[in-house]
Amino acid sequence: MFGNYLIGLREGLEASLVVCILIAYLVKTDRKDALKPIWMGIGVAIALALGFGCALEFGSQELTFEAQEALGGSLSIVAVGLVTWMVFWMRRTARHLKSELHGRLDAALAMGTGALVATAFLAVGREGLETALFVWASVHAASDGTPRPLIGVALGLATAVFLGWLFYRGALKINLAKFFTWTGGMLVVVAAGVLAYGVHDLQEADWIPGLRNLAFDISGTIPPDSWYGTLLKGVLNFQPDPTVLQVTVWALYLVPTLAIFLAPVGFASGKGKVKAPDEQGSRGSQPKKAS
Repeated sequence: MFGNYLIGLREGLEASLVVCILIAYLVKTDRKDALKPIWMGIGVAIALALGFGCALEFGSQELTFEAQEALGGSLSIVAVGLVTWMVFWMRRTARHLKSELHGRLDAALAMGTGALVATAFLAVGREGLETALFVWASVHAASDGTPRPLIGVALGLATAVFLGWLFYRGALKINLAKFFTWTGGMLVVVAAGVLAYGVHDLQEADWIPGLRNLAFDISGTIPPDSWYGTLLKGVLNFQPDPTVLQVTVWALYLVPTLAIFLAPVGFASGKGKVKAPDEQGSRGSQPKKAS
């Protein structure tokens, strides 16, 4: 449940911040007349995300068992790829998100109502579709026959909306760069579990071999139906009897991804980039004076 709560909180807060930035900018620039198109775009984006999630859930129920496992495994891998890209992108752009959105909004204001609707729709819609896909994959992986995964997601989204409202009112100030770094790191851990479960789904669908080749089996020590087994599954998508391929994929994804993401310099933080030739020259030897 905690893993799903974290997904709802992290993804929902990104969308909430985008909405707060758009609304606050229009209010401060005395363009309240543009609020209606913005809310229309936000409403359409939310409806699209909900519709996408419902299509995934109810559409998959009409498939055979093998087809359901193949669909679930494939979409889990796609979801992990999108979320991995998203957490790296947000860490590098969190400090500049506000100015970027302001620039887009200024251009949309000059173009008219349709552009405002499209700007809000695109800004929120991308987050919504990513959230719907990853939530579906995570709930599918952590499903234990109870509504707890969905409750966790709902609580996370509700918390995100509340925090977004506090940001808008100016009652809450936190370092967003650090917040997205640490929640992003935890989300990478959750994504590793979703990826391993996606591989298991593909093995059950006979798309990948090795279903009977178990890495270990500690079901007797950690029963899946025990409270601690349920807790580990809900938080980390832990499986007491994973296959060798599951463990291999989990480790090959988690270790390098988390190391790069939490690195103080390099790709994860946007630092340590190679300087452009003109910058290197300006810091090198000074040009000789003409004799």
